[in-house]
Amino acid sequence: MDREKIEYHIRGLLEAIGEDPDREGLKETPARVARMMEEVLEGTKYSNHEIAQMFSKTFAEEGSSADEAVVMKDITVFSYCEHHMALMYDMTVNVGYIPHGKVLGLSKIARICDMAAKRLQLQERLGRDIAEIISEAAGTPDVGVKIVGSHSCMTARGIKNVSARTETRTYLGQFKERQELKDMLI
Repeated sequence: MDREKIEYHIRGLLEAIGEDPDREGLKETPARVARMMEEVLEGTKYSNHEIAQMFSKTFAEEGSSADEAVVMKDITVFSYCEHHMALMYDMTVNVGYIPHGKVLGLSKIARICDMAAKRLQLQERLGRDIAEIISEAAGTPDVGVKIVGSHSCMTARGIKNVSARTETRTYLGQFKERQELKDMLI
């Protein structure tokens, strides 16, 4: 990420909205925003494959069958909508997968969700990204992801419907066909 370029453009944005970027409260704002962007958009530095490799610590799970699933619910993340660069917040992610001889370390599931969210995103794509990364990291084709979240492009501007929540679901492998697996994500 080009921190200097971000600072330059944030200074220009402040000027464009009629602010004085040299006034006391705004002097360091371009640098602060650049550091924040680097942090909250860290996931843009990595492909889904690279994220899967970063968080692919697994443990052998002998005797696992297609009737067993690992489900983690209420993983909190936030992201930024690529259409308005507006915050997508109060987001919870539920992830399920069927182990095929190995299981992911539990913290890795939450880390994958967090890193995939640290990009300019669409909620629909975020679900697909998480499913794809979990599939590769866990070595399984059977993954389900449910995301529920609020979007400030709906709640703070435009229609200003503060109670609107968006729900998306992504199913790979057996999660596409088996209702009981889908039900586990509710």
